[in-house]
Amino acid sequence: MSVLVTGASGYIGQALTVRLQQQELAPVLVSRRGGTARGGPAMHAVDFATENLDESLLQGVSTVYHLAGIAHSQAPAAQYAAVNCRATLALADAAERAGVHHFIFVSSVKAMGPPATSTPRREMEVSAPADAYGRSKWEAECALRERFHRSAMTVTILRPALVYGPEPKGNLKWLLRAARFGVPAPPAGGARSMIGLDDLVELLLLLPGAGLSGVNTFNVADGRAYSTRETYQLLRAALGKQGPGVASPAWLWRVLASLLDLVQRQAQGSSFDKLFGAERYDNHALLQATSWVPRDTLATVAPAMACAGEGPP
Repeated sequence: MSVLVTGASGYIGQALTVRLQQQELAPVLVSRRGGTARGGPAMHAVDFATENLDESLLQGVSTVYHLAGIAHSQAPAAQYAAVNCRATLALADAAERAGVHHFIFVSSVKAMGPPATSTPRREMEVSAPADAYGRSKWEAECALRERFHRSAMTVTILRPALVYGPEPKGNLKWLLRAARFGVPAPPAGGARSMIGLDDLVELLLLLPGAGLSGVNTFNVADGRAYSTRETYQLLRAALGKQGPGVASPAWLWRVLASLLDLVQRQAQGSSFDKLFGAERYDNHALLQATSWVPRDTLATVAPAMACAGEGPP
């Protein structure tokens, strides 16, 4: 039996593909543009915005890892709904028809909507999603739960928190650049759950043999909470810079965050809220349902992150 990975060219997909190849599982790889994956295997080109997967690719597949989706904030709402929701349900339907044993959907904590408090949230503690991305992930989750709760195919919905690892993405990439070039340290405030890339991949590899059945939804986090100041200081230390650095007032980081909003073409205030808000997620349901235990922390991975990107100034 084989496995199929959508979004194989993405940040998580690439790391998962490498591990699957190491286990000699000969994964069927799918990405929007096709091409060749890291390590050599060809990827099948499927644009889920306009087409469905050729169901012949599901023959002999025991596990589907559905990682493909749209995350960038400038996409139209209709495109989020088409790719993140409707295409997910269509792929799961096709997987069930093909006799797939386990369908694993990588959703997002954004499906849970904005937090009402700073305490860690459990899976059922949700609010209305704040944007089209979170709404599309939530609607996909709801559709999967409704459609497959009596299916013989196991469905697992994962909600990863912010993922850290080598070659960091998003705000972690910008924080690394700020630490590298000596931007004054951010003010105190905020706390965010995160998950290491390697730990997330380990979980994905473990799930098919975890003995789950039905439809399950899990938050995925390493069990810690990181403030932006702590993250900045860990990155600064990993870069070999001494001391915590010069502190800066909140207004300076508001200006920097506003510039980042312009660069990333997102609503003003978005970056500051992400950097200094409180977003914490409880991972106990996952720990109790499986043998998975996260091993990494931001401190252990920061040196690898520091090696990414530009060299020191």
